[in-house]
Amino acid sequence: MPVRVVETSSALSHPSGGTSGNTLPSACTLLSVGQAFSGTQNVSSQQKDEAWRVNVRIQGCDLDHGYLCGTMEALNVPMADTPVVTFWEGEIVDTKNYTFFTGKWGATSDDDIKHWTKFPSFSPLLSQVEVDGGKSLDLSNYPYIFMRWKEQYFVNVGTDCGLTIAGFYYVCFSCSDGSINGFYYDPNSSPFQKLELKSTNEGRLGFSFSSYELQ
Repeated sequence: MPVRVVETSSALSHPSGGTSGNTLPSACTLLSVGQAFSGTQNVSSQQKDEAWRVNVRIQGCDLDHGYLCGTMEALNVPMADTPVVTFWEGEIVDTKNYTFFTGKWGATSDDDIKHWTKFPSFSPLLSQVEVDGGKSLDLSNYPYIFMRWKEQYFVNVGTDCGLTIAGFYYVCFSCSDGSINGFYYDPNSSPFQKLELKSTNEGRLGFSFSSYELQ
């Protein structure tokens, strides 16, 4: 979701393909086109504790290319008269298209490790990721799917709204219950803003994650 502008950030590059690997995450029926999630993002700063209500919906995905996209809606943004909706694109860490090392968006490998280690489910993977970004890992049967979500543009407000989407999210998705945890990274925003979402009944459960491709 968008966060308050602290200072002007430089333009960031568009998502690009990652390094090659051997395996893909397994299909997960709780992460499919049309599936909805709801929860909160903590946007606290040193001056104030604050959480915004958030809705996310998956709009498209292509497992073979490690890609997914969707919309994110922030419902109680103090400076906005209406909910703020953004469109985001995601990279699935599959060791084929993308590794755990971001390599763009202002994130260093140290930043990557600091954020991924916030997820307890990442701990068994840490030693190998430190070596090669996880290129040699087999994630095909791992019960969690790791992703990066990068907001691309505002859907219903202008860029002069006082919010920024310069950063991106480190995301961990649980295949067992459909919960999503994430941490927002932007050097010019409050660190480790936590995103917590749970799957709702609005999506099309039962459809295979790998069955859809963005047209």
